[in-house]
Amino acid sequence: MKLAKLILILVFCGLTGKLAGQGESLESYICAGLKNNLALKQKEVNYQKSLQVLKQSKSLFYPDISLNMRYSAAEGGRLIEFPVGIMLNPVYQTLNRLQGEVHFPDIENMNFAFYRPTEHETKIRLVQPILDPKIYYNTRINREMSNAMKADAEAYQRQLVAEIKTSYFNYRKTLRLLQLLDKTRELLMENIRVNEKLYENNKVTIDNVYRSRAELSKLDQQTAEARKNNQVARAYFNFLLNRPFESEIVSDAAYDSMPELLALGDLTMRAVGNREELEMLRSYSRVADNYLSMNQMDRMPSLYAAVDYGFQGRNYEFNMRYDYLFASLVLRWDIFHGFQKKAKIGEARMERELRNAQLEETEKQIRLQTLDAHYDLLASRESIRAAGEELLSAKNVYRVVNRKFREGQASLIEFIDARTSMTQAEERLIISRFDYHIKYAELERIACIYPLEEQSY
Repeated sequence: MKLAKLILILVFCGLTGKLAGQGESLESYICAGLKNNLALKQKEVNYQKSLQVLKQSKSLFYPDISLNMRYSAAEGGRLIEFPVGIMLNPVYQTLNRLQGEVHFPDIENMNFAFYRPTEHETKIRLVQPILDPKIYYNTRINREMSNAMKADAEAYQRQLVAEIKTSYFNYRKTLRLLQLLDKTRELLMENIRVNEKLYENNKVTIDNVYRSRAELSKLDQQTAEARKNNQVARAYFNFLLNRPFESEIVSDAAYDSMPELLALGDLTMRAVGNREELEMLRSYSRVADNYLSMNQMDRMPSLYAAVDYGFQGRNYEFNMRYDYLFASLVLRWDIFHGFQKKAKIGEARMERELRNAQLEETEKQIRLQTLDAHYDLLASRESIRAAGEELLSAKNVYRVVNRKFREGQASLIEFIDARTSMTQAEERLIISRFDYHIKYAELERIACIYPLEEQSY
């Protein structure tokens, strides 16, 4: 992570915390998730690992310098015969005959051990690649793989933002539903009190009281289920932020209003132009292109230069008498490998076609996702309007029925039906409002609306 970008994240998170006033804001929660989420950290480690692989590839362009030292002791082994007697004895014999005296006696052939009793060699070797297509294309492949890992991490960042928002709104939805159930409980408790008074005055039978208490027990069951959902939603939200599951979640009033919706054309253009998944597939497509080029260039020779400078001798002596310099050019040209190269080129072409097809398919899927999310959000907004009107009507009905019930002009069944309809209408309105935020968070991910560049590592 670059220092400037790290500072930018800290400044941004600090500003969002200050803007929140008392407590925390959803933006500060998102910052915490982007810094602490364990799955995202794994993605970032994979990206950093790919950068190290890229550095290894680049290092192959530089010379390889090594120090090699060898000291050996030998005994026995092959003998090398030097035929000095065979070469000189005829000459010596001729000279002896000419002089009439034996001045030059016959000599024996000389034998040398192939291995010297002691020997050392100390040298510095430099190997420099001059022409090797594999090094060049492997570097390009690893660079694109690194870009793909980065895009994958950024795509998960965007997904994580959407998940944090979704879990946050799910938590707030369960909280509001619990508040609704508590308010409904007050209504049922009042209904039990009224029924008991009416029963005491012989205006209703005892079954009305039992039915009212049964409705309260049914509500208690719904409340227990709602509390469980609330605890699970809070735990999952804190899990995404890598916090203790029981940590408190502060509501952000800035998200009580509904965000505006962009035009479908603008959303599609943003999605196709900025989705990290497409950039990742483009990198994989370029990997396939480079792999094909590398296999095509494999028909070309590779050329290396090697230089050795060192010392040789029976004893460790380092002077001009025992030093040596050896330089060479090494050319390798693979002529035939049983049609392996042709098969590899064919495989690389198939891989390139596959990646291009995946890229085209994914782009169409993203366009379809954007369209679906756009109209889904429009439908959700219409659902909020309809739920609001339904709740208004249900409240008016309940108000009339409740007054008539208190006056003995409406039955308990009518009261329960009016109360249930009002509760369900308010429940649908709560769900519709928070579902709108959840669907908008998904649209932010699909169309790249959320400014992820401010959070990049």
